[in-house]
Amino acid sequence: MENPSAINDPACTATTRRYWQTAGYYAAFIVLGLTTASFGPSLPYIAEQTHTQLAQVSSLLALRSLGYLLGSFRGGRLYDQRPGHPVILTVLISLALALALIPAIPFILPMGIVLLVVGLAEGALDVGGNTLLMWAHGSHVGPFMNGLHFFFGVGAFLSPILVVQAILLTGSYGAAYWAIAVLMLPVAFAFTRISSPVRKVQTADEVQKPANPRLVFLMVAFFFLYVGAESSFGTWAYTYATRLNLANQTIAAYITSAFWGALTVGRLLAVPISIRLSPRPILWIDLSGCAISLALMVLFPGSSLIFWIGATLLGLSMASIFPMALSLAEKRLQISGKITGWFFVGASLGGMVVAWAIGQVIEPVGPPVVMWIISGDIFLAILLFAWIR
Repeated sequence: MENPSAINDPACTATTRRYWQTAGYYAAFIVLGLTTASFGPSLPYIAEQTHTQLAQVSSLLALRSLGYLLGSFRGGRLYDQRPGHPVILTVLISLALALALIPAIPFILPMGIVLLVVGLAEGALDVGGNTLLMWAHGSHVGPFMNGLHFFFGVGAFLSPILVVQAILLTGSYGAAYWAIAVLMLPVAFAFTRISSPVRKVQTADEVQKPANPRLVFLMVAFFFLYVGAESSFGTWAYTYATRLNLANQTIAAYITSAFWGALTVGRLLAVPISIRLSPRPILWIDLSGCAISLALMVLFPGSSLIFWIGATLLGLSMASIFPMALSLAEKRLQISGKITGWFFVGASLGGMVVAWAIGQVIEPVGPPVVMWIISGDIFLAILLFAWIR
C-alpha cells in the first residue's frame, strides 16, 4: 500500500488518486451513517431531556431536515465553485462539534438550532461524497456508488447498537454521541492529505448529456418519496415497536439495527449485481421488495416475528435504490454539483415532511399509522418510477 503522504505528489497515478479519494468518501459515509441512525433510538431520551412530547420532537427532526435541505442546496454549488476536500473537512469538524453539544442541551429551542446545524452538515457531506465520487469515476461509478452507500449502511447499522449500549452502561445516550464526534476528527483531517477530484469539462466534439429540466424534476420527486420512506422507517421503527409492545427498548433498537444492517448487506450484494445489470431492472426489483415487506407489516401489525422479517426485507429491498437512482441519473444527465444538490433537496424534503407528518399523527391515531404512511409513500414512488421510464 502506498504512503498517503504521497497522494498529492505529481508522480501519483490517476488510479492511485482515485483509490485514496474513494477510501476517504467511504470513511466519511461511515460516520455519516453513524450520525443519521443515532436519532431514532435517542428520540424518547431527547424528549425527556428537553421536557417535550414526541410531536414536538418530530418538529426538531423537521428542523434537522430543513438544515439538510439548505446544506444540500448550498453544498452542491460549493463543490462546483471550490475544491471539494477542504469543504468536506470543514463540514465534518462542524458536524462533530454539533453532535458533542446535543447531550448537554436541556431546552428545545437551542436543541433545534443545533439540529439545524447537524442537518446543514449532513446535507453538504452527503452531496459532496456522491458528487465527488461521480466526478472521480465518471460512467464507471455504479459499483463504487453502491460501495459508498454500503459504508453509510455500516455506520447506520452500528449506530443504534452504540446508542443502546451507551444507555445500558451509562444511563444516557450522550456517550454514543461523543464517541461518534471523536471518530469524525481523524476522517476529517485525512482530507487534508488527499487531492480533490475535478469535474470533467466536455470538449466541443463530445456528446453532452441533455440537462433535461423535466427529468431532473421527476428524479427530485422520486428521491423525495424514497428518502421519505427510508428515513421515516429508520427514525420511527424503534418507537413503533415499543408502542405496539412488539419489543422492549433493547430489542427495538436491535430491530432498527437489523433494518440498517440488511440495507448494508444489500448494498454490498448490489456491487457485483450492478456490474452485470443496468439500474432500471435493479430498481424495479428493489421497489417490488419494498411493497411486499410493507404489505406484510401492514397486514400483521401485532406480530413481532413479521416485524423482524418485514424490517429486514425492507432494508434489503431499499439497499440499492438511492445509489442506483443516482447511477441512472448519471447515464441520462450531465451531473454537476448543482444538479446533485437538487436531488438532495428532494431527498431532504422527503425526510423532513414524511417523518414530521408521522410525528404529528402517531399519538392521536396510533402507531400503525407509521406503516400506513410509509406504504403509501412507496406506492407513489413506484408509480413515479413507471412514469420516469
